[in-house]
Amino acid sequence: MAGDDNLLEKFALTTSRHFPAWLAGSGSGLALSTYRAGKLFFLGMKPDGRLSVFERTFARPMGMGVSGDGRSLLVASEYQIYRLDNVLGAGDVNSDGHDALFVPHQSWITGDLDIHDIGFDTDGRPVFANTLFNCLATVSDGYSFKPVWTPQFISRLAAEDRCHLNGMALADGAPAYVTAVSRSDVADGWRDRRSDGGVLIRVADNEIIADGLSMPHSPRLHDGRLWLLNSGNGQFGTVDLASGRFEAVAFLPGFARGLAFVGGHAVIGLSLPRESRTFSGLPIDAELKARDTEPRCGLAVIDLTSGDMVHWLRIEGAVQELYDVVALPGATRPAAIGFKADAIKHMIAIDG
Repeated sequence: MAGDDNLLEKFALTTSRHFPAWLAGSGSGLALSTYRAGKLFFLGMKPDGRLSVFERTFARPMGMGVSGDGRSLLVASEYQIYRLDNVLGAGDVNSDGHDALFVPHQSWITGDLDIHDIGFDTDGRPVFANTLFNCLATVSDGYSFKPVWTPQFISRLAAEDRCHLNGMALADGAPAYVTAVSRSDVADGWRDRRSDGGVLIRVADNEIIADGLSMPHSPRLHDGRLWLLNSGNGQFGTVDLASGRFEAVAFLPGFARGLAFVGGHAVIGLSLPRESRTFSGLPIDAELKARDTEPRCGLAVIDLTSGDMVHWLRIEGAVQELYDVVALPGATRPAAIGFKADAIKHMIAIDG
């Protein structure tokens, strides 16, 4: 493992027996965000077949988005959005053995908007779930943000986190669907509807496609279907966009946030529930008890055909939650440059 402080000495990482071989054969690396520990983790493979784990420090990183060519990465942090770019060419490997090196090249200071999901729009600019202001937004020169869409049940723009709009599914760079924990139109009202108030909304016509969900997160369009995490129930599944019916594909032993697709598999982030009202009293508690298991932090790799958890990664110790997970295609051993060491001062990338 590699990092810029001693956090790595304070947690343990274990995997299922075939997780490294699966990751090696996937042709992709993975990036994970953990906001309470303030870290980005990059997972890949070493030449000897062992797992490569690399971390860098960012302030409260949450949502991440990958460009279509896989060479740029957006990271939503506490009050800034960063764009990191891979400065290594195809087939290049640096002196540390990494074949992808993501370097911060641009940032937007937004203020603390509690940004959750984020992605690249059709112009290559960030578009994101502005959770504090209950809307989708983009960056704007000279301003903190520009609203681009608001649910029809939100009566005005206010910094009140009324419905906890958290998830965003993009279709060719355009926001297509969002998830919210409730339809509340009062400050912090979503906390009273955590068990069954969740909704999936179609952006184009502001229609609620599915309701009755429990703290839904991470809607994603993949292979012609809409997938999401029904996190409060511990479920991963699909929504029939015609009927609005949610169909569970797999049970997840942890609070699920972050969803990426690698081949015929879904890679899902799992977190331990915090000791707070937000995560207590959810339907997943009874499910975990009925299955005689405890919640875990880490990754679940789900076969999309069978619904089986065919591989897993567990994190124990200082890191107890994840927010997002993204796939980095073509990066078999990714790394990044952060701000705590001097490397960023000397990393110069010249166009052309």
